[in-house]
Amino acid sequence: QILIPFFLLPSSTWSAIATYSTSSSDTHTAQPTQDTTVDAVQSAARKAESMAGEEDKYTLGFDIGDPKNPKNSSKSRRWYLTILGGMLVLNATFSSSAPSGIAETLVDEFKLSDEVVTLTISLFVAGYCVGPLLWGPLSEEFGRRPVFIVSFFIYTMFQIGMALAKNTASLLVCRFLGGLFAASPLTDSGTIISDIWDAEIRGKALAIFTVASFAGPALGPTVAGFIYVSGTSWRWLFWVLTIFAGVCWILIIFTLPETYAPIILVHKAQQRRKEGDTRCYAPMELTQETVSQQIEHVLAPPFRMLFQEPMLLAATIYMSFVYGCLYLLFEAYPIVF
Repeated sequence: QILIPFFLLPSSTWSAIATYSTSSSDTHTAQPTQDTTVDAVQSAARKAESMAGEEDKYTLGFDIGDPKNPKNSSKSRRWYLTILGGMLVLNATFSSSAPSGIAETLVDEFKLSDEVVTLTISLFVAGYCVGPLLWGPLSEEFGRRPVFIVSFFIYTMFQIGMALAKNTASLLVCRFLGGLFAASPLTDSGTIISDIWDAEIRGKALAIFTVASFAGPALGPTVAGFIYVSGTSWRWLFWVLTIFAGVCWILIIFTLPETYAPIILVHKAQQRRKEGDTRCYAPMELTQETVSQQIEHVLAPPFRMLFQEPMLLAATIYMSFVYGCLYLLFEAYPIVF
């Protein structure tokens, strides 16, 4: 072999040596970097899995046999709540048709035309149409119990307003707003039944709700007719409705618990945090929504369901026709008989 002094090597040879050294160095340094990246990714994945496990651990749910789960209440308790829900529906629907039995008295008292007297029922039913758009979504946002307490109290106050009405305007305004707040049981009594019963018995429980929704309108003219025939002041009809509504409101205050499971879990999580477990949250608390999103969440679903579900739209039109015929009969009876 011929040894050539390194300083006698040509420049092209030096360039080749430099290129080889650089590529070799990159090859040796790239491998550890790749291994390090893989290790980092695997470590991050393990950490994410660990954090997910911790999040599931501190996200509340109902345990098996949890007494706070409304479906684990005793049967007697659940049947009582079912009957209470039916009574609230009976109260609201009773009030809807009651003025038909005292129509002649209202005409004499306020010098009303036949069309304006009809408004005492029509406006109440119009409130029925508006109310469910509010009370249903609000009960899923704040719970069944607060919605019942607030709406039924205001409904009772408007019954007092009817009993003390001095002119036509107050009469009609109280009827419309009374119907608006009376729609709460029509919307939320059925949801209470859904909250506390499994599918096997839910149909039987809903039968009470269905009977009450049709028995109430038939009861109204009967009681009103008795008051009219007995010669008692027409105002006593609304005092009777006030007493009935007041008794129901007291029962709501003292005997109606919260039955909506997500809200119950929120209360449970808040209690845990008061006890020191600050990482405990209910699933409903983990959703972050802006004010506009909350408004959309409350008001948009009824309209979306109505126009996107053909079966629901058809059932709504049919029930509107049935209820229209029912209340038309209440107006026709005094004329025919």
